[in-house]
Amino acid sequence: MALLMMLMTCFMAIFAHSQPCQTPDDFVAATSPGHIMIGGLFAIHEKMLPSDNDPRRPEIQKCVGFEISAFLQTLAMIHSIEMINNSTLLSGVKLGYEIYDTCAEVTVAMAAALRFLSKFNCSRETLEFKCNYSSYLPRVKAVIGSGYSEITIAVSRMLNLQLMPQVSYESTAEILSDKIRFPSFLRTVPSDFYQTKAMVHLIKKSGWNWIGIITTDDDYGRLALNTLAIQSEGNNVCIAFKEVLPAFLSDNTIEVKINQILEKILAEAQVNVIVVFLRQFHVFILFNKAIERNINKIWIASDNWSTATKITTIPNIKRIGKVVGFTFRRGDMSSFHSFLDSLHMRPTDKNKPVREYIMLLSACAYAKGSDFSQCISNHSQGNMAYMADKDMERNFSLRNDFLWDYTEPGLVHSIKLAVFALGHAIRDLCQVRECQNPSAFQPWELLDVLRNVTFTDGGNSFHFDAHGDMNTGYDVVLWKEIHGHMTIINMAQYDLKNDVFIITDQETKNEFNNLKQIQSKCSKECSPGQMKKTTKSQHICCYECVNCPENHFSNQSDMDHCLLCNNETHWAPVRSTMCFEKEVEYLNWTDPLAILLLALSFLGIVFVLAIGILFTKNLNTPVVKSSGGLAICYVILLCHFLNFASASFFIGEPQDFTCKTRQTLFGVSFTLCVSCILMKSLKILLAFSFDPKLQNLLKCLYKPIPVISTCTGIQVVICTLWLVFAAPAVEENISLPRVIILQCEEGSILAFAAMLGYIAILAFICFLSAFKGRKLPENYNEAKFITFGMLIYFIAWITFIPVYVTTFGKYLPAVEIIVILISNYGILCCTFFPKCYVILCKQETNTKSAFLQMIYSYSSHSADSLAVSHVSLDSTSSNMTTTNPSSSDKCAAWQRSKDLHAQALARMCREKATSGSKTLPRKRNSSI
Repeated sequence: MALLMMLMTCFMAIFAHSQPCQTPDDFVAATSPGHIMIGGLFAIHEKMLPSDNDPRRPEIQKCVGFEISAFLQTLAMIHSIEMINNSTLLSGVKLGYEIYDTCAEVTVAMAAALRFLSKFNCSRETLEFKCNYSSYLPRVKAVIGSGYSEITIAVSRMLNLQLMPQVSYESTAEILSDKIRFPSFLRTVPSDFYQTKAMVHLIKKSGWNWIGIITTDDDYGRLALNTLAIQSEGNNVCIAFKEVLPAFLSDNTIEVKINQILEKILAEAQVNVIVVFLRQFHVFILFNKAIERNINKIWIASDNWSTATKITTIPNIKRIGKVVGFTFRRGDMSSFHSFLDSLHMRPTDKNKPVREYIMLLSACAYAKGSDFSQCISNHSQGNMAYMADKDMERNFSLRNDFLWDYTEPGLVHSIKLAVFALGHAIRDLCQVRECQNPSAFQPWELLDVLRNVTFTDGGNSFHFDAHGDMNTGYDVVLWKEIHGHMTIINMAQYDLKNDVFIITDQETKNEFNNLKQIQSKCSKECSPGQMKKTTKSQHICCYECVNCPENHFSNQSDMDHCLLCNNETHWAPVRSTMCFEKEVEYLNWTDPLAILLLALSFLGIVFVLAIGILFTKNLNTPVVKSSGGLAICYVILLCHFLNFASASFFIGEPQDFTCKTRQTLFGVSFTLCVSCILMKSLKILLAFSFDPKLQNLLKCLYKPIPVISTCTGIQVVICTLWLVFAAPAVEENISLPRVIILQCEEGSILAFAAMLGYIAILAFICFLSAFKGRKLPENYNEAKFITFGMLIYFIAWITFIPVYVTTFGKYLPAVEIIVILISNYGILCCTFFPKCYVILCKQETNTKSAFLQMIYSYSSHSADSLAVSHVSLDSTSSNMTTTNPSSSDKCAAWQRSKDLHAQALARMCREKATSGSKTLPRKRNSSI
């Protein structure tokens, strides 16, 4: 039997080479007569016999390499035409067909196109050259095919001459959607634009961004490569390498190029996903060699080979890795299955591919499994000496399932749609024309109807869009080993309009998740809290991971940049995955420092109340009377009370009311306090000053109520203008990274400075007045203590300015509270505590007689000094009495005064008047 097979092989080879092309009919693969002829182009053989590099004659070589899948596509067209002929769609009109084998070569396909365009009913069957082909009647009305875009583009340019409709079932090159260049081309499959878009979507969904691409060096491969590259870039998917193979198997450099590509794949170890836009015979060689090199990757298959049984049956194909592919939507295959079952009973006289298949089937009758398909490929040598006997028919029946295994449902359905679209378009024309006459219509008239035809199949409606495409969508398939055999299963459907994958069950969803576990990235994935950092010299998919800076975050993996937190309300630490809400801070009531300051303020209020009670009980004592009386003491104590109370407005959550009140309350009350103390200082100077000029000045200035009212009123005006034009308000200070400081914004720094500066001016005048009376009697020397109080005030507020300017945060109000408390305590202690000490601890000195005696003693020394000074002045100036007041004038003024100091001085005058000038003291070392 082996000898018989060898002889048969040799005979077929000799027969093939001895049969040159004699007539154009030698190219016809299958034909059937009809009223309307439909042409067909299928690559039934995968290549032409090798020719010399420098052919001497322009002859077309014979084709070899029988392709089972293309043979089945031919049968699908025949079956679809017979379905229409057997239906009532075209009543009385029969469709015929004339199918040619392109041998996967453009030259052969163009020769067939010339045959399609040749004039009908012409003995020479020549293509006439005309300026206008509107009335030209070619042999066929439309063409189905071809499968390969490279061949389709070439044929379409010829068919455009007569606007002959060309409907492809597999050509997906995006350029074919251009109706300016290809006006007569239509297809029942989507453009590669959608296939590459779906591929990139799958790559992105699976978390891959570092891929390789292998294509063919033709229009189909280059266009697919360009489209895929553009869409990948738009989705941050990077292409590590782009490799191109010769388009046709007759090119003897294919294997060399494939070996180079495999070396490239091995070198790019991080590339685990490879997109393959190749023909089936390219993939067959590529995978066989990849298995030898133990290359295990994820291969994304184009519609050209994603369901090719020829490849799934390669021995050890599972070692190649995972294959995920895109294929055209499938339809109802039951009628085609029945057609294949009855194929052995059909006549073969006008169907060369069927006769060749039967011959090959007989030659490989004893082969099993995958060896059977390999046997057919090895024994395919073009046209053979066909045998037709009972044994062949028996072998055909035994191998019937082999055809079904090689059937690609998506392509069969696409061919059916192409034939049905033509059938419905012809029906629309034949409703008003007599289509049994071949000249009933021209191809361009059929094209015009075909573009707008709508038909249904299997309950679904189909039509061509404005680009001549029929966007039926894709099925996503996965190659999976089941029971030791590689099986193609449907994973999902791809919706073109919405760019989504439709997953129907949990099992296929798990398969998608399994794909995500495989890494195909140039760099390690950046975790949340990090971002990608690339340099100009690096690919965008090759990067380093750097931590997000402060106030930035990233909540996903592999983010291109960190997101900025809202600095006003949120913050984030370094390498953060989220933003945190800023904590609002202010000097709270529960803060330890705030509690301490409140305690000191409360203590001050207690002191004020205690002093007020003490002074009220000792109203008629000299100490209280010498303080200016109870009224002015009460006013000063009230001011101190308000100053201590104003501290509470600096604590707690700031409100507009508290912001406006705290500075105004402090400013007005402290100004009133200093104004009252100023009057006391002037009063002391007026009582004890013996300088006539100063006496006159003090008499003019000492108007207590008008002066106090005026001084306080000026501060009221300043504060009122401040509140009206630039009032303090609540402000959120967001300059700190993690907290929001809720504080009072002063509104106008100028107004704030004016308020404090005005108080400082009054305090300075008060200080000067008190300083001049600092040497009054010890127990009653109020001027000296006022001087100390003003010094404390100045020290506190001079220190306050730099501290206030440099302090930041919630403790800024505490600085002002401390200064207010220091200055308030200083004045309170210096003004009232010495008097309280005398009242409580030295009651023997707090009597009228003791007080008068002490004043008398002090005034005697002062008066003696003044008298001596008068005598000295009289000796140098005769008009001294006119320029200086006399002692009698002073005594009269002191007598009229109700002040205890003045009454004491008046008594001294009376005593001196009775005793004469000899009682004047001689010492001059005492002065006021």
